[in-house]
Amino acid sequence: MIARKVLEWQLRRMGVFAAEETINMHPNFDDNFKILWANHGDDISIQYSGTPALKGDFVRYGQRTAQGMLNDFKNALMRYYLNNFVDGTKQDAIDLLQGHYIVSVSRDLTAPSQQGGLEAVASFPVALSVVMAGLFLAYVSLRQGPLSFQRVLFSLLCAGMSVGIVFFVKVNGRVFCNRPRLHKPR
Repeated sequence: MIARKVLEWQLRRMGVFAAEETINMHPNFDDNFKILWANHGDDISIQYSGTPALKGDFVRYGQRTAQGMLNDFKNALMRYYLNNFVDGTKQDAIDLLQGHYIVSVSRDLTAPSQQGGLEAVASFPVALSVVMAGLFLAYVSLRQGPLSFQRVLFSLLCAGMSVGIVFFVKVNGRVFCNRPRLHKPR
């Protein structure tokens, strides 16, 4: 690790370490350095992606653990959600701060997301909730008792509605994504 070598070099130059001394010779310091390094990586990753860094267990302890793999799976799913459905607004803020988008009096002051149409009402979490509710109602309706025409029809309608919403979201996926709206990259 480059950071470890640089730190060793700095500690030698300051006279803390002897010429051949390394961080590995100080197990307590080595463990604390690894944890500090991993925590720093987590902080940077949270600012950038919204989740802690992946493979943090390997950085901290030198081996992958089952708990670490489960955390990475959860963080990867969260990153996917954040990158596709939340980060557009954050990118707009960054564009404003960095001067990539200049607010002008001559421009239309209405935010592009407030101009109406499907983009104004499209919400992936709402669509997902309706799909899950439809599938749940279809399942519960079929499991309640003896099958009747009404129950089967209700279940088919709920399941059909869920399939229809999934198809609609698939066809109009770009509308459901939260993309930056102020600055269009060249």
